[in-house]
Amino acid sequence: MEWQPDEQGLQQVLQLLRDSQSPNTATQRAVQEKLEQLNQFPDFNNYLIFVLTRLKTEDEPTRSLSGLILKNNVKVHYQNFPPGVAHFIKQECLNNIGDPSPLIRATIGILITTISTKGELQTWPELLPQLCNMLNSEDYNICEGSFGALQKICEDSSELLDSDALNRPLNIMIPKFLQFFKHSSPKIRSHAIACVNQFIIGRAQALMDNIDTFIESLFALAADEDSEVRKNVCRALVMLLEVRIDRLIPHMRSIVEYMLQRTQDPDENVSLEACEFWLTLAEQPICKDALSGHLAQLVPVLVNGMKYSEIDIILLKGDVEEDEAVPDNEQDIKPRFHKSRTVTLRHEGDEAEEGEDSDDDDDDDDDSLSDWNLRKCSAAALDVLANVFRDELLPHLLPVLKELLFHPDWVSKESGILVLGAIAEGCMQDMMLYLPELIPHLVQCLCDKKALVRSIACWTLSRYAHWVVSQPPDSYLKPLMTELLKRILDSNKRVQEAACSAFATLEEEACTELVPYLSFILDTLVFAFGKYQHKNLLILYDAIGTLADSVGHHLNQPEYIQKLMPPLIQKWNELKDEDKDLFPLLECLSSVATALQSGFLPYCEPVYQRCVTLVQKNLAQAMMYNQQPDQYESPDKDFMIVALDLLSGLAEGLGAHVEQLVTRSNIMTLLFQCMQDTMPEVRQSSFALLGDLTKACFLHVKPCVAEFMPVLGVNLNPEFISVCNNATWAIGEIAIQMGTEMQPFVALVLNNLVEIINRPNTPKTLLENTAITIGRLGYVCPQEVAPVLPQFIRPWCTSLRNIRDNEEKDSAFRGICIMIGVNPGGVVQDFIFFCDAVASWVTPKDDLRDMFYKILHGFKDQVGEDNWQQFSEQFPPQLKERLSACYGV
Repeated sequence: MEWQPDEQGLQQVLQLLRDSQSPNTATQRAVQEKLEQLNQFPDFNNYLIFVLTRLKTEDEPTRSLSGLILKNNVKVHYQNFPPGVAHFIKQECLNNIGDPSPLIRATIGILITTISTKGELQTWPELLPQLCNMLNSEDYNICEGSFGALQKICEDSSELLDSDALNRPLNIMIPKFLQFFKHSSPKIRSHAIACVNQFIIGRAQALMDNIDTFIESLFALAADEDSEVRKNVCRALVMLLEVRIDRLIPHMRSIVEYMLQRTQDPDENVSLEACEFWLTLAEQPICKDALSGHLAQLVPVLVNGMKYSEIDIILLKGDVEEDEAVPDNEQDIKPRFHKSRTVTLRHEGDEAEEGEDSDDDDDDDDDSLSDWNLRKCSAAALDVLANVFRDELLPHLLPVLKELLFHPDWVSKESGILVLGAIAEGCMQDMMLYLPELIPHLVQCLCDKKALVRSIACWTLSRYAHWVVSQPPDSYLKPLMTELLKRILDSNKRVQEAACSAFATLEEEACTELVPYLSFILDTLVFAFGKYQHKNLLILYDAIGTLADSVGHHLNQPEYIQKLMPPLIQKWNELKDEDKDLFPLLECLSSVATALQSGFLPYCEPVYQRCVTLVQKNLAQAMMYNQQPDQYESPDKDFMIVALDLLSGLAEGLGAHVEQLVTRSNIMTLLFQCMQDTMPEVRQSSFALLGDLTKACFLHVKPCVAEFMPVLGVNLNPEFISVCNNATWAIGEIAIQMGTEMQPFVALVLNNLVEIINRPNTPKTLLENTAITIGRLGYVCPQEVAPVLPQFIRPWCTSLRNIRDNEEKDSAFRGICIMIGVNPGGVVQDFIFFCDAVASWVTPKDDLRDMFYKILHGFKDQVGEDNWQQFSEQFPPQLKERLSACYGV
């Protein structure tokens, strides 16, 4: 006997569905409560499927809504559905997949895939065969509905479909889908390609066996009149480029020509898919060969795609020039993530390591259209192609660029400025010729009457900041800085944001070149505090923090402190402990404290106390959550991480002055808990703070060393690179302070350190810190470390040869020299590496030089003149000259 609804129950459910479409929030809340109640009745879900599939008298949105509520119930409660209910729902879905309404068919398809992802593909064996069978139906609705459901299942369960668990249904499904590429209905053709596309990236065997048929079928559809079909063809070719480029190479010329056409498709969904092709191709080794004959056609197409479309301009409010007084929409503010502190060393010849992985490659000028679009994709493609072709690209670009940059129409001019920014990295060498006239032109564009032109000019100028800084300051740096600072105070929010970001980039490049202008810069940044809405304030903090990092102790002047600190502290006092805006502000203060050093003293007490409170609150909340997870929320540990990092900044900036603050707090107890937190980032920041406190006020760390060392030893695990790195660094700092008293703890850490330094593929930073710490342990406890010298001397020498002369390198090399004294045999096999490492010193302190001198001459005397001659023949000429000049060997 089939289930039938009770009339009264049905009316109740229908009323609920009508109410849930009401805009009134009180009604919505009542609906939610009613849903909770009704979910207690097992057959409530029968009513929902009944409304969806049988109640043709109701309007479609209501029926569809009924299906979507059922889908949510399936997601949450499916395991509790009685077997009869589950069976009824599955039956109804399959019987009605051909509903005349596209909306109802789509809703049933969503329901089917939701049930199948609940582990039901295995326990609903008739599902796939029935859906595949219904594809053959003469009735368009049944064929389309089944294909729609199959497409969703392929999207959600592609891996399962290609596994033995289901007896590999793809072997039947893929050839079947391929037959439908020729179907008369464009919707069906589109579904068929979309289904097969789900299996390209995973290289499903069934598809690989049919790959040539698939590619031929795609080519046959190349000129399809339906844009959805063309979009799916483009998407397939882009993925095949990554997965089976070998099958595309024979046809590459015609594919490139096809994609050139499609990148200009009138339908932006198609042109965007096609534009991805250039981005993907640029990462393939064959890119240069494949495209070198086509640059003349491709460059204008990409440049054309970089213009704002009319719809972009409407969405970006391109005609609104002044909006600084309009408060931000809170939804538009992206969540910020704090990046925990990692301790690194300075290398030979690099000024600032941080700049290298900057992720500002793309035009980040239109954030609020953060959806990927043709403009962004074209710009990104031009950027990567500029990096592939370098200066071969310019001859094709210059004529177009000249026309655009001086174009009377602002939309064209704006796109020209974007082009110039996109090629900055790849074409820099040849661009230098034109920069002396282009930079002044761009600086002029900063005053354009259109806000979107001003904002893109900020971004493009930031891409050439490196060149600007390399020229005499009066020529370009000063005029650029003057105009950028005016733009930071622009009356348009998008321009303010672009100018602030560009200025932060300029600060990183210019570093101390900015010192003469500090007063002027600070006046502007502080004025912006009173002017900015919420979103841009967060970027302003970043610009101030970067300024502090760039000019360092030059900021420590009473007049500068007087300008900068009051507004920062005012914000600090306004923000509550739960406010995520604390992240960027704490990061900013951390940089400022490190730069100001003793200048930060008057402000340090409340800042320090609050950080300790944030850590304490967070630990307490985590404890309550662990004991009663159903009663308490888990804490957002980012608050604790940011607070620990600011404490590190204070310890580094204030040095010994931090001691009085530590005395009056329980930070060491809290630190012991943080070092054992389950979250790696918390441990990473804890060890950085431990190292900084060890340098600043060891008398508070010393009583805890016996407790801390085993925890540090356990964290020498290179699976968590940054945790391991900071723990290693902290051990080295503790060793230097402990001296011979370090002896009982060496065994806890030495084996792990030696293992890490010998591991293949260990990141450079970790290798360097490990070598420094081994050297420092050997410096204070040579008897304990020297016996294992042969196990680490070679990687030790190679990892430290590129480090600049500094205190850390100094103490580590003293350690090595003392250990060689204790165990000279330990270095014999690898003596050439030691010679190379010694030669990497530019100006060692006199007594360290003497140590090197004694070891080199001792070795030479030991082996005798002839043997030394033979030995030194292996040296590269540069090393030979260096040792002979500095040490007379």
